[in-house]
Amino acid sequence: MKAIALKIPFRPIVLGLVVLFFSGILLERAQAGGGYYYPPVADPVVREECGGCHLAFPASMLPKRSWTRMMGDLKNHFGDDASLDAATTERIARYLDANAADSGGQRYGGKLIRGVSLEKAPLRITELPKWVREHREITSAEWKAKEVGSKANCVACHTDAERGYYDE
Repeated sequence: MKAIALKIPFRPIVLGLVVLFFSGILLERAQAGGGYYYPPVADPVVREECGGCHLAFPASMLPKRSWTRMMGDLKNHFGDDASLDAATTERIARYLDANAADSGGQRYGGKLIRGVSLEKAPLRITELPKWVREHREITSAEWKAKEVGSKANCVACHTDAERGYYDE
């Protein structure tokens, strides 16, 4: 009696598993909202005006009340005068409001603002409870390192921060 050899399409199965594996990685990253993705600023005026001095932080990182407070006092923007003409200020404020963590950016910023009192309007992302927990193991010496400089310099550690990815 002769044994019958089964031909299993080995290569297509392996190729399919490899594609599935890498698709899973990409899908996990693309789904975002799962932790460390915050859509980067899409409005070119907002990106230019805010990003001219620092990373244009995603609007979904703070609640609307924080952006309103910040935009209401641009003369005292963290020690600098960031005043703009009325039309530009209004455009930026509208964008930030529409995409804030408790507005259009809920899918992404909800986790970051969890634990922030409704009465508070924090101005610093670095003072949010989740941010503090996520960065608790970083020493003060690491924050002061020349290549980092401050807690607001996200791109020093998160190389894809400008694209919205803050995982390491």
